Amino acid sequence: MELVFALGLIAFKVALLIAILLLLPLPLTWLERKIAGHMQQRMGPMRVGWHGLLQPVADGIKLLTKEDHIPAEADRFLFKLAPILALTPPFVVFVAIPFGESVSVLGAEITLYVSNMNVALLFVFAVIGIEVYGVIFGGWAANSKYAVLGSLRTCAQMISYEIPMGFAVIGVVMLAQSMSLLEIVRAQADVWNIVYQPVGFFVFFVAGLAEAQRIPFDLAEAEGDLGAGFHTEYSGIRFAFFMVSEYAIMLLVSVLSVILFFGGWNGVLIPLPPLLWFVLKVAFFLYVFMWFRFTFPRYRYDQLMAIGWKVLLPLSLANIIITGVAFL
Repeated sequence: MELVFALGLIAFKVALLIAILLLLPLPLTWLERKIAGHMQQRMGPMRVGWHGLLQPVADGIKLLTKEDHIPAEADRFLFKLAPILALTPPFVVFVAIPFGESVSVLGAEITLYVSNMNVALLFVFAVIGIEVYGVIFGGWAANSKYAVLGSLRTCAQMISYEIPMGFAVIGVVMLAQSMSLLEIVRAQADVWNIVYQPVGFFVFFVAGLAEAQRIPFDLAEAEGDLGAGFHTEYSGIRFAFFMVSEYAIMLLVSVLSVILFFGGWNGVLIPLPPLLWFVLKVAFFLYVFMWFRFTFPRYRYDQLMAIGWKVLLPLSLANIIITGVAFL
């Protein structure tokens, strides 16, 4: 009976995670448009529902009902596979993400994570690296010059920024003496890692912006020079998959920033429930993503490569050396 309960609980957690990740783009797209509007001294969405609250629903209906077009010269198998490859890894990694310790429900202790892996950080980086294949296949399979250029840019960008991103978290692992995300949060019960690892956080977050392909690092899409980049030829539900994937990665980078550098669900000064602390911190980083989008211009491609290899990589290596000398 205990085994059936445990399996049922895991299935419920996974279903809840999938539902949240699939529905999260609805409020986030509305919020992003509102933030953009107020930054540009306009109102943002106002027509569909009160203050445009139903605009994301209208957009969802539009994407579900649009014609699913496949170019005549496209590789049909890869064209259909690409959105799935782009969407699946950001969903899978959340299996290893803890959102808190545990809560008591009807006398039973329910953990706020699906799996407590002792190599959770390694698992996250390994799985999220697969996402780039969806973008590359999507651009290549479309047999469109704009899409191919966007996918090739993505390939170089991901390699250039995943390396410093991985190096940036080594200092955190050295401090916590563990790759378990739970243990990393517990190690920050007194002092958050941002105090000891400001350089590591800077490198991680900038590389995370590039990983999520958000301005100023959205060279894979670059509407001004590539039409829409790798997803130029996509429409309907397949385009929606790419959009959901982008927001899932944005959420993942925000969650990892909170867990690795800002104490996870550990609060400070104000006595709030741990889960509320966690949600507020993640919400702040999601806002920062949106704020950056409407603040900074897009980098040129040579600047993008230079920042990755000439700035972030040396900084991340220096951070590892300094952390090793100072704390070990």
